[in-house]
Amino acid sequence: MTHDFQAWSEIDNGTVPVDDGELFYETAGSGPAVVLLHGGMLDQHMWDEQFAWLVNSGLRVVRYDSRGHGLSSTVTGDWSNHDDLVALLDALDIPRAVLVGLSHGSRVSLDTAIAYPDRVSALFLASPGVSGRPFTDPFILEHIREQVAAIGEPDGAERYVEHFLRMWVDGPHRAPSAVHPGFRERMRASACANVEVHADGVGVGMPLEVGAADRLGEIRVPTAVLDGDLDSTDISANAHAIALQVPGARRIRIPAAGHTVNLENTRLFDHELHSFLTSLAL
Repeated sequence: MTHDFQAWSEIDNGTVPVDDGELFYETAGSGPAVVLLHGGMLDQHMWDEQFAWLVNSGLRVVRYDSRGHGLSSTVTGDWSNHDDLVALLDALDIPRAVLVGLSHGSRVSLDTAIAYPDRVSALFLASPGVSGRPFTDPFILEHIREQVAAIGEPDGAERYVEHFLRMWVDGPHRAPSAVHPGFRERMRASACANVEVHADGVGVGMPLEVGAADRLGEIRVPTAVLDGDLDSTDISANAHAIALQVPGARRIRIPAAGHTVNLENTRLFDHELHSFLTSLAL
């Protein structure tokens, strides 16, 4: 699929007010709405490979920076990502949307589908987080401990980001040297920018979530879940739980990919997303 885009000048961007903050978004195209939700410590640019062809597919595509990320507001207290998303949909006059999420973006998508079922028409969930399911993979837990220990240290920001890369870019099955250096550097730059801009929000407040782990059976929209074969056991367990408990959900394993499947196996990810959207007869 081509990434050429005939109408970059037609992208609309702006900010939408949310409780004690604002969200930065970009949108383009017309037709049924698809919202792209990024992973934690990243921003909407992780969807650069998908944004253009989705718009060219006859869809209205929205991508945004969640609170504490990118150009959106830094966290100042407790907040709700699913309420933030619905505030964005309201501001953009979008009654229902297909949600395409990766990692933390999938976590928010699931919460939104449970809390606001009339606002979500389908779910395409990559490398999913699930609210209410704790991390148990020793590899992940060790790097989380190292991240916590880095906070406040002189080289803390650099160490914090490196442990993020070890967890969510390299994963438990690869050394950093086995990952494409350009891809790893792109993820490092995005995470570093987030840490720098939103450092004041680290540890401030708690995200208010719905506990999707115990409520997956309530979801009643077409759902696909993808996970990379080089990702952690926590993510594969989340994908398995979604496939098992969400009625009619389909699981797709993505080979030769860690956590960020849309960037590591872009061709297969795009093919599966295109097929899913086509099957919905939007």
